Amino acid sequence: MSVVLKFGGTSVATTDAIERACRIVCDAPGERVVVVSATAGTTSALIAAARTAAAGDPVGAESVMTRLASAHDELLRKAARGDEDSAAALNDLAQRAKALVRSVAILHECTPRSQDAIVAYGELASSVIVAAALRAHGLEAEAVPATRIVVTDDAFGNAAPAFEEAYARARSVLGPLLAGQRVPVVTGFIGATREGVTTTLGRGASDYTAAILAAALGASECLIYTDVSGVMSADPRMVEGARPLAQLSYSEAAEMSYFGAKVLHPRAVLPAVEAGIAVRILNTFAPLEPGTTITARAIPDGSVVKATTSLGGLALVTVQGAGMSGVPGFAARVFDTTAAEQVSVLMISQSSSENSICFVVPANTGDRLKAALERMLAKELAHHDVERVTVERPIAVVAAVGEGMRGTPGVAARIFGALGRAGVNVIAIAQGSSEFNISLCVTEAEQVTAVRAIHDEFQDAPTTRPTAPRATAAR
Repeated sequence: MSVVLKFGGTSVATTDAIERACRIVCDAPGERVVVVSATAGTTSALIAAARTAAAGDPVGAESVMTRLASAHDELLRKAARGDEDSAAALNDLAQRAKALVRSVAILHECTPRSQDAIVAYGELASSVIVAAALRAHGLEAEAVPATRIVVTDDAFGNAAPAFEEAYARARSVLGPLLAGQRVPVVTGFIGATREGVTTTLGRGASDYTAAILAAALGASECLIYTDVSGVMSADPRMVEGARPLAQLSYSEAAEMSYFGAKVLHPRAVLPAVEAGIAVRILNTFAPLEPGTTITARAIPDGSVVKATTSLGGLALVTVQGAGMSGVPGFAARVFDTTAAEQVSVLMISQSSSENSICFVVPANTGDRLKAALERMLAKELAHHDVERVTVERPIAVVAAVGEGMRGTPGVAARIFGALGRAGVNVIAIAQGSSEFNISLCVTEAEQVTAVRAIHDEFQDAPTTRPTAPRATAAR
């Protein structure tokens, strides 16, 4: 049985971190597949280099690329001294990335396709370095670009995998390596179209890559190593009493990641859900900590609200007017316009009278969307069927998450009682029929107060870790 181990950017950013990651891989039982992110800060630096080049500053862009190449060379030298083949491979990757940046500077344009090709350098370099380090530890390791495995569409920057093709390729490419007792070190984050053009799956999507490979191989577990000891009950920067959660269901993890929990990529759970594979969030720098296990269904632990998450930098768009009431298709028109503007909606709330509908969007899209809605509703605004379209910002969404909320009377009362005692004004509310997420809008200035109030209200929930085997996959 195989296990997939994914190491994030901080877990491969220094010689010490790589050494720790190598020891974890060496100690893992059975067949091992390693997935790596770019070293911490590299992807942002590469995007900055591409934009600098597009702005007509090739010298500035080149200096960024040279600095990154030097940092990668230094990591390789310390992690696997004397590996000349890997040094040559790193140099080749750096030269190709620099050539791409020069092309952008000549054209004064960086398309999403070009940017994907440039930022892929980060993961490609990381895979070469980690594979060399593992060989220095006595393992037969081989760097494998995910462009050979993860087939995607051509939505550059946020490509969607073609799962069945990716699964088949994963078995074809990785199967022989595993059968030969080799350790594949696969690049996270990137893929390729059927024509072989490099794509990326979205920022932070190395978790997604790991889950895809785990599902393809029928792995016993997907272990995601980061720099924290699991998913926390709240952002520890906001809440001093935040604690690691022993276990989450897939649904809880998805809700948390969507509303600001940054340990797990929002889509990372999907392939594992379908395959029934347990995902564990662990700490590279404290590998003995139990971390958080994510399975199809969490073991009941008596908790009600398991976690409180939040997301700031948002805007609340409200369309209001008495003429909206009872008009079929009005909401569809509003959201068709939103979709046409390519604006993502995070939360929706509508009054039962149908006199208003409000929804949350990224703050930097609020004015553009308001103008588009006013154009679409020009006739209704002129006749006062729609009174106004407003944008309120900055706001934050705060979400209380937990499967224990389902069917438990009084949860909403406790949440809003806690907010009332803390003096927090709730602007809008939304709750799905699943009953394990209550989301609410507050001003961004009250975000931290709201998170603390809700977390403190439920912090006396049981904290004992339920006993469970390492892999509690529901198959």
